[in-house]
Amino acid sequence: MKEEDDCWCTQLIDEKGNFNVDGLHSFITSTNFSHCALSYAVVSVMGPQSSGKSTLLNHLFHTNFREMDAFKGRFQTTKGIWIAKCVGIEPFTIAMDLEGTDGRERGEDDTAFEKQSALFALAISDVVLINMWCHDIGREHAANIPLLKTVFQAMMRLFSPRKTTLLFVIRDKTKTPFEHLEPILRDDIQKIWDAVPKPQAHKNTPLSEFFNVAQLRKRFFHSISPGGLAGDRRGAVPASGFSISAQNIWKVIRENKDLDLPAHKVMVATVRCEEIADEKFSRFCSDKVWLALEKAVQQGPVRGFGEKLSSIIDAYLSQYDAEAMFFDEGVRNAKRQHLQSKALDFVFPAYTTMLGHLRSKALDSFKINLEQSLNSGKGFAAAVRMWTRSSMLEFDKASADAAVRQASWDASRVRDKLRRDIDSHAMSVRNAKLSAIMNNFEEQLAKALVNPVECIFETGEKDTWPSIRKLLKRETEAVVSEFLSSVSGFELDEETTERMQQSLRDYARKLVENKARDEAGKILILMKDRFSTVFNHDNNSIPRVWSGKEDIKVITQEARTVSLNLLSDMAAIRLDERPDQIDSILRSALMDGTVSVASSSRGVSTDPLASSTWEEVPPKDTLLTPVQCKSLWRQFQKETEYTVAQAISAQEAYKRSNNRLPPAWAILAMVVLGFNEFMLLLKNPLYLLVTFVVFVLGKAIWVNMNIAGEFRNGTLAGILSISSRFLPAVMNLMKRLTEDAQGFTSPEGMRNS
Repeated sequence: MKEEDDCWCTQLIDEKGNFNVDGLHSFITSTNFSHCALSYAVVSVMGPQSSGKSTLLNHLFHTNFREMDAFKGRFQTTKGIWIAKCVGIEPFTIAMDLEGTDGRERGEDDTAFEKQSALFALAISDVVLINMWCHDIGREHAANIPLLKTVFQAMMRLFSPRKTTLLFVIRDKTKTPFEHLEPILRDDIQKIWDAVPKPQAHKNTPLSEFFNVAQLRKRFFHSISPGGLAGDRRGAVPASGFSISAQNIWKVIRENKDLDLPAHKVMVATVRCEEIADEKFSRFCSDKVWLALEKAVQQGPVRGFGEKLSSIIDAYLSQYDAEAMFFDEGVRNAKRQHLQSKALDFVFPAYTTMLGHLRSKALDSFKINLEQSLNSGKGFAAAVRMWTRSSMLEFDKASADAAVRQASWDASRVRDKLRRDIDSHAMSVRNAKLSAIMNNFEEQLAKALVNPVECIFETGEKDTWPSIRKLLKRETEAVVSEFLSSVSGFELDEETTERMQQSLRDYARKLVENKARDEAGKILILMKDRFSTVFNHDNNSIPRVWSGKEDIKVITQEARTVSLNLLSDMAAIRLDERPDQIDSILRSALMDGTVSVASSSRGVSTDPLASSTWEEVPPKDTLLTPVQCKSLWRQFQKETEYTVAQAISAQEAYKRSNNRLPPAWAILAMVVLGFNEFMLLLKNPLYLLVTFVVFVLGKAIWVNMNIAGEFRNGTLAGILSISSRFLPAVMNLMKRLTEDAQGFTSPEGMRNS
């Protein structure tokens, strides 16, 4: 019948030994097997019933042999011999599933079919998988040794030699290393071969001439290639003759009657000892003392765990010994060992849980003690060493107390994990402490550098960058020195220490660079403030009064020079003391008026500021490019022109207000031209009186309106202000004169009355 994925699972021989000729023919036709010539391989599996043979083939070759349902009980699943095409394997490979040995359905007296099917598999297969439990290695009957011995004898007697690869599939592997199991298995097979009677022609022929004993590996692809699992093709028949060959081989095997049966007492011992072992294991699993111990260990570590568990296991092993003492010694010991192995496997999770508690307890102890030591001021490295030794010793004592006598379990893996956890926590604490220390010193650097650097920039002295470099070096070295003292208890290696020192130096430099960039962003404001300070205050920081004696041009030049120095300082970061020409370029281009000069021959601008970079200054250290400096200076000049104009206006107004006498030539002209009028006044005193009154009134109006002060703000502004206040001032003056006259006459009238 056709199965999933075209594996074409077919029964070749039924449980009664009948060969399915039609089924094999259909299989060959459907799979095109007859066209393979010698490019094919046959793989079969043999072993005890319900040992997972069909499952093994299905997983290896994607076949679809019927598998046992463990939930319905253990019973015979595969009856007779079945074949199927291996899916996805090159070359063409046939998988052959044999009925299991030692099945209860056939009984202890009907094992001839088992021998015959095993012999048939060896005869036609390139590779035979012998499925066996790991704990059966080294045993006599459980490892199918009598079966193999009989098969070897029949092979020597019935068939011409053919080299077949035997792959022993070790299932349910125990803790015994494979390198210890393999010599035992090879030695058993060699002993079987040595004991088999051989024809004279093969009296001294080694086992390797007839069989290859190999470890199961994924070597079924290209298995017939030289060196492959089925590489020896001397006994293989073409695919077209496979059906006839298989039928003839089975016929010869069925007609043979001299195959030996295993001893009855060994079979009985095997069954009975296994029943006793299963019963003891079942009782052990439900033992109240064990269940209480298991529950307790889930909650936390249990003192004396190993001794308590060892006593429980010893009790059930002793019960097994008492009930199985009269059975075959080899079988009895093998089943006892299997019982002990099952019991230890069953309790192993509780043991690992116990070790987990011990590891957690030791780790918590380390954390608490380390924190307390650090809080008390003990050096970090010394504290870690001391409490690591203490915690590891604590775990070693507790794990020895938890050890089970019957097992050779090793707690080294859990111990190694504890050590890794301790190291990890210590490293975490170390990193956190060092990070906190670094943050603290970085804050110190920020306090020591940011504000002082800002003040140096705002002052704008000629030694701005030398002062900053000096400040940076002084504060950085002070912090680094204090840092080295703080981390001495960590016992850091030289490379780490140097890296952290460099990190602090880099951080300090970064602070200065960032502050310089911040100040460069507000350079225009700083230049204007600096200009205003120098322009409006003298050398003693006293506000200037523009009395007319000051040289505004010189003062303006001085103020702009100071502002230009500030611009030069802000143009680039100069922490590496590399010489540059920024100051001279800015001074010649901006102060000397050579901002832009065009070449008469080429018409190309030779403006030194028409660039985006400074010579000898890396781009990363550039704060203001030449083009930006030029633009800033123009804006600075434009915004400071008003201040200069105001000073000039104030100075002119002050001069006018304090120059009351006309020039000498004007006085002479007045004397010459006004001589007649002067004589007229002398001849007529009334004119002189009127002139005096007018002068007095004019002087009063001048003082009252503060006309000189009004003109300080400009001529036009003074005229507008005086014109709006002149009439109210005259009216106010007349009112006051009237009030004064009334106040003067009133007392006289009173005296007269």
